[in-house]
Amino acid sequence: MNDALHPAVLRYSAFTTDPAGGNPAGVVLDATGLDDARMLEIAADLGYSETAFAFPRTGGHDFDLRYFSPLAEVPFCGHATVATAVALERPGTLRFHTKAGLVEIAATPGTATLTSVPTSSTPAPESDVAEALRALRWSADDLDPRYPVHWASGGARHLVLAVRTRERLASLDYEFDALGDLLRANDALTAQLVHQRSDDVFDARDPFPVGGVVEDPATGAAAAAFGGYLRTIGEVTGPRTITIHQGDDMGRPSVLTIGVSPDDPRVTVTGAAVPIPD
Repeated sequence: MNDALHPAVLRYSAFTTDPAGGNPAGVVLDATGLDDARMLEIAADLGYSETAFAFPRTGGHDFDLRYFSPLAEVPFCGHATVATAVALERPGTLRFHTKAGLVEIAATPGTATLTSVPTSSTPAPESDVAEALRALRWSADDLDPRYPVHWASGGARHLVLAVRTRERLASLDYEFDALGDLLRANDALTAQLVHQRSDDVFDARDPFPVGGVVEDPATGAAAAAFGGYLRTIGEVTGPRTITIHQGDDMGRPSVLTIGVSPDDPRVTVTGAAVPIPD
């Protein structure tokens, strides 16, 4: 059935060229007539970390876009944005009007580059750091001292923590409720946990208990926030392109490319997306 209350729900995996990798997202290309309760129901039934609901505006390249996790609406979601842009099959510039603000997309067949809303990043209070470490079952010695813990936003808020070793990142085993409570208390969605592999390459993991999801295999919103974080802490002295590998520890490899400049508070996030076969 495909009507106003039972729209076609497409399934795409973002930040990958392999449907078995990346982060799955639901996409409804025309959500006209759906209310909040119905969109939440569709997202919960699908069970992906987010489902995007597009409301077309006149002109063919402007859309209101809303995102629902299985538990709640979120202001912005990067992987569902990329998935929607690819699913629309409209090369050129798309404009998605989200609750976080206007997000412009440069779309080509199979790939999309989103330009985030202006990013921001502030040091996390010591009490938040201590609570995060308890929830993650980490110690202060696990943290990379080059990268202070911050609350960062690129359309949605995330807690950024960097660890010294890849092994610590790989062995992630956290307290779901405790981390979720900390994130909700700070109006945040995920913890962006990173390890620097080389100068411009990072590995990342993103617990998402706020959305009822243990972990995201690719998080475009957190990648945008991370770019803003790097600028804030003085790690962007000229245009910089950074590759983020995420999902490897989940068996769903994902690749996100971010572009950051010292004189622009916005961040670009680029990735591929492919349909998930029925």
